[in-house]
Amino acid sequence: MTVPLDSEYVLEVAGLTRRYGAKAALDDIWLKVPRGAVFGLVGENGAGKTTLIKHLMGLLKPQFGSVRVFGRDPVIDPEGALSRIGYLSEDRSMPLWMSVTELMGYTRAFYPKWDQTFADELRETFALDPKAKVRHLSRGERAKLGLLLALAHRPELLILDEPSSGLDLAVRRHILTAIIQTVAEEGRTVLFSSHLLDEVDRVADYVTMINQGQIVLSSTMDEAKEAHHRITLRFAESQRRMPSLPGALFCEGSGQEWSVVCNGRLEELKKAAESAGAEILAEQIPSLEDIFLAHASNAPRAAKEED
Repeated sequence: MTVPLDSEYVLEVAGLTRRYGAKAALDDIWLKVPRGAVFGLVGENGAGKTTLIKHLMGLLKPQFGSVRVFGRDPVIDPEGALSRIGYLSEDRSMPLWMSVTELMGYTRAFYPKWDQTFADELRETFALDPKAKVRHLSRGERAKLGLLLALAHRPELLILDEPSSGLDLAVRRHILTAIIQTVAEEGRTVLFSSHLLDEVDRVADYVTMINQGQIVLSSTMDEAKEAHHRITLRFAESQRRMPSLPGALFCEGSGQEWSVVCNGRLEELKKAAESAGAEILAEQIPSLEDIFLAHASNAPRAAKEED
């Protein structure tokens, strides 16, 4: 059964599980991606992000559970699902013998909605030499060319698997800016996976954290930030280990000063800290990295398969 094609969700994953022998690459994944959102999928390398994306692209058939892209099964109906997607893989494999212009022309043949004017604008924006052979492009230039090919047919959904992998800071920012300006501002949807949490923190509306094949947090970015707190404590005496505090997900520090990340129960935690002889030095909104580390450290151990 498929969902209506006018569903508010472009992606729906229900109970998706994949195992390689005793190892769980994905463990009961439930996920919905709404239209018009920038959706960040975060986790360490090997957490299961690429395995999930391969299911979304119809490259892997679910062993258990289901995947729907625009209400369609990407394995059974790849044309109906994938023709509406722009995809940039982490390896960005391209025919090295082609020039930029030749590769653009080759790719154009697969997409009836290819916008050549837009493609040329992107090529100029990315400062790509139309006559340059792919083999002579730098890693950053290949990433830009891959993004151009994914965007030029103006897809309703853009899926990016580690788009900034191996790139320097300037190129990463350029690519992220292009993604937001050319896709999100037009009401399209972006799903991008990354182990660089600062990037997701900067641009995503929604975030799903995956650790060892399991989702440990999935919410809007604002909800994730509002639900978590980071407090810095100073004890009157040096502590060998952090006292157990209600609501604490993660703590780090030594001696008299410790930092704690909690999810809710803030007032209860503060009272317990004060009862344990701690002074509250500061209270901050935690970074996305703080939140991920807190949940990952509390997730049950599970066998993992590399992406």
